[in-house]
Amino acid sequence: MTAPKEDVLIVDDDEDMAEVVKAVLDSEGYHCRYAANGRQALDEVAAAMPAVVLLDMLMPVMNGWDCARALRARYGGSLPIIVMTAAEHAEARRNDVGADGVLSKPFDLHELLRVVAVHHRPPSHRAPAVSHAPDADDV
Repeated sequence: MTAPKEDVLIVDDDEDMAEVVKAVLDSEGYHCRYAANGRQALDEVAAAMPAVVLLDMLMPVMNGWDCARALRARYGGSLPIIVMTAAEHAEARRNDVGADGVLSKPFDLHELLRVVAVHHRPPSHRAPAVSHAPDADDV
């Protein structure tokens, strides 16, 4: 039996979408965690660094733009972020937040697996995190 893959943090206020993504990734050996908004995502990342973040953009409490900016401020480019969005200009959303990749909703499940595999970086394969870690209120 192979060792479980590092975890993926799914950040989406649509629980049904998150469950589908989790089921697909679980079936491929990824360990998944879930956050319903950007604020919860910041807490999850602070508790344990995931190998990749799948980030919806339109969420309550803290949206994807603010969450991505906070993650970049705290961890620089060491944490791969994949934007998941139904927005018409998905690539522009990716560029807005300096994300590593994009999944346009609705997406093919094979595309989900491909994007996660390409951007999945276990902690041992990352650049060091940024030394200054501002509070979420600073972002």
